[in-house]
Amino acid sequence: MILVPSLRDIEASSTSPAETRLARLLQQVEGPTGAVAFHSVKLRSHSVKQQAEADFVVLWNGVVIVLEVKGGGVRKHEGAWYSVDRRGDWHKLRESPMQQAQTAIFALRDILDEEKAGWFAHEAVVVTPDIEAPPSSVEWKSSHWWAKETMSVTGLAEALNSVAKGAGKAPPRRKIASADALRARLFGEFTRLPAVDAQRGAVIEEQNRATDGQAQVLAALAMNPRLLVFGGAGTGKSLVLAEAAKQEVSEGKTVLITYRSPALTRFFGPLVEDWGIDLLPFADLPEGKQYDVLFVDEAQDLMNADGMDSLNKVICRGRADGRWRMFLDPNNQAHVDGKFDREVCDLIKTEAVQLQLQKNVRNTRAIVHVVQEYLGADVGDPGIVNGEKVYWHHADGAADIVAAERVACELVSDGVRREDVWIIDASSDTAPRLGDAKFVVTSPRYAKGLEAEHVVVCGLPRHLDDRGIAAFYVAVTRARVTLHIVVAADDKKRLQDLLRKAGK
Repeated sequence: MILVPSLRDIEASSTSPAETRLARLLQQVEGPTGAVAFHSVKLRSHSVKQQAEADFVVLWNGVVIVLEVKGGGVRKHEGAWYSVDRRGDWHKLRESPMQQAQTAIFALRDILDEEKAGWFAHEAVVVTPDIEAPPSSVEWKSSHWWAKETMSVTGLAEALNSVAKGAGKAPPRRKIASADALRARLFGEFTRLPAVDAQRGAVIEEQNRATDGQAQVLAALAMNPRLLVFGGAGTGKSLVLAEAAKQEVSEGKTVLITYRSPALTRFFGPLVEDWGIDLLPFADLPEGKQYDVLFVDEAQDLMNADGMDSLNKVICRGRADGRWRMFLDPNNQAHVDGKFDREVCDLIKTEAVQLQLQKNVRNTRAIVHVVQEYLGADVGDPGIVNGEKVYWHHADGAADIVAAERVACELVSDGVRREDVWIIDASSDTAPRLGDAKFVVTSPRYAKGLEAEHVVVCGLPRHLDDRGIAAFYVAVTRARVTLHIVVAADDKKRLQDLLRKAGK
């Protein structure tokens, strides 16, 4: 069974030995297709309820089962419930363990009702792994209180099947939540994706709830051996890819993440560090070694006959029958580095389930609108990130790196940290370097797939053909907070022509 988060993360974060023990067993359970267990789920407040917390939420055969785990002893005395710790001390509980589980499942039901998900079968279970089962009671079914004797892989599988089999039936004339939609909604509700500081190569502690599209991709992983995931710049493809790779490793599979740009190693490194996942640029693919699962980022760079042939060699059972996930941008990035063959892409589409990421989780509304207005490119719904307008700086002379450095220095004088600013020369394809003013100066080729807080774009390409437009597209979609574009007098006409062309 899939665990969210992974067993490794549960072992690192959980303060309950009983929950950790249960997680280890659940991961070994061979569940039905699509079975997944979410750990330590905090359910946001309902209008008439306090926040509830579920120790585990399990989706099993289309039934949602909340597990309330109580380590140590649990006893009822004179109408009140108590937990008993390892020292034998009694601690009074505000409500019975079964009431706690029921409160959580009712809160979850209300949340999904608000989202109009439809009716779904749901059950509440208490798990006390350290004691014998308590005497039968009118408060619960015996099948819904799992105790010491149930704590085995086989025992848990049988208990889950028993609870799911006895789940309630839908009331008449109620919309029923489909299993796939329910699974995707649960991933969206409970999956947290990390934000990443690409420049410093560090994972930022704040975590963001997965968008509907990201959740759909994560939910589809176990159900489909081959996925082709489309998304514009800023829709979170790389973050979803990293989380998906962790899922596969947790299932005991060997995993390779590959990409054309070596700069992406710096991005993925902190996300999958110590996970046993191989990170290899496409040029360094190993000879004679195959992987259970292949992940390809920026796959548009490799969407050609030679690229697909090389990837075929590293996938167990080959590309047609093996297990892989390719993430690509359908817009302009393919012309910056690598070669995109539309006929090859159409062939790959026939081999995989196709999904689309449609919400931009990086760029501000203003940046998204500039990209759509000038380039006609779909970089997702700009409803996620709000922020400042795009700043246009008109240079008296050349719109070069020197002019961009003046803009960057003004940002620093306004309180921006120097290390949070990138200068992207849209006409260059050189590797990142530290410029004369001590700012990172890079090119679209090396910035692709990465991001920075503040970006100053200069060097508008002289020819806004496919390659020039692609370079401009990559440059202006890297910023998380502010985007500054430096233009010279002769750039204005080319931008006006581009605007007219995009508006046709």
